[in-house]
Amino acid sequence: MLFTSRLLPPRRFALLLAAASLLTAGGCAGRPELPILEQTGSRTAAQTASRLEALLPADVLLVGEQHDAPAHHELEQQIISSLATRGLLAAVALEMAEVGASTAQLKPSSTDEQARRALKWDDKAWPWTAYGPAVMTAVRAGVPVLGANLPRAQMPASMNDSKLDAQLPGPALKAQQQGIRIGHCNLLPESQIQPMTRIQIAKDITMADTVHQLLLPGKTVVLLAGNGHVDRRLGVPQHLRADVTAKALQLRAGDASGTDGADAFDSVWATPALPDTDYCAGLKAQLPSTAK
Repeated sequence: MLFTSRLLPPRRFALLLAAASLLTAGGCAGRPELPILEQTGSRTAAQTASRLEALLPADVLLVGEQHDAPAHHELEQQIISSLATRGLLAAVALEMAEVGASTAQLKPSSTDEQARRALKWDDKAWPWTAYGPAVMTAVRAGVPVLGANLPRAQMPASMNDSKLDAQLPGPALKAQQQGIRIGHCNLLPESQIQPMTRIQIAKDITMADTVHQLLLPGKTVVLLAGNGHVDRRLGVPQHLRADVTAKALQLRAGDASGTDGADAFDSVWATPALPDTDYCAGLKAQLPSTAK
């Protein structure tokens, strides 16, 4: 067993562990590398670990983020680090990569570029600078990171799959449809609402199926996704097996007092508010022909 020396700063200790694992791999062919556990001694990391306790034990921790909130990405890295250092992290599943992409074959000493290639990362859609720290914390701990999202090639078929309409209770389906309208600033033609809702449902089902494949007794699978995907009433939790203990955590930029109902999430962690951004103006510029 490895013990952290009180005389070494955490980052220095992580570097020594990395060097030791490389020497071990080079000297003993065929042996797996030791995990590189990144100890973080910051006050915020300690606070995150403490708050995490209230959500455990859980087979699955569904972490919902606002994609452009830097504080959310920092919290996600801290959550993964806390679980990994305690030996409780089973795997990390990502909305940000498609099903079939995986770091399972990588070694703890693998580079960011190797991880990006393994996950077939789309940096234009999901900046690696935002998500790389969380991903690499898991990779260095020897924990697999897997894509969990519906492949783009399957989206056209999902749009036309009427069976997906029956995958949510009637009120939830209508709420999901309304969410699509509002989420697209009421710029989508009504004829696109049903197909776009089906894609959302298909994504949630795909993420749930991925999580099911990663379950390990006594450990926790972490899913990183947008807040809408982890909503208990509408998202991934609707498609998880009844025997799976899942906790939904919403990371919210700004005041947490305006949550969407106590039944939507098990916990809400507030982070600093972001500068006001007119997202609808940007969407309108992309979809000029659909603007009303």
